[in-house]
Amino acid sequence: MKIWHGKEYNERGERQLAEYLEYYHIDKGYMLSFNFNKNKQSGTHTIRLGEKTIFEAIV
Repeated sequence: MKIWHGKEYNERGERQLAEYLEYYHIDKGYMLSFNFNKNKQSGTHTIRLGEKTIFEAIV
């Protein structure tokens, strides 16, 4: 889980999760991001970082 603090912060969180997945020898992970901005884009999307797949939901 992450709180949205901008695109760069979010990308660091994605890389951090990919490192956890690598450490535990897992290929897929899930990330829940809370965005309190008025103009947010809620929804889900898939991110590929190397051989890792992250499913992110933004609420």
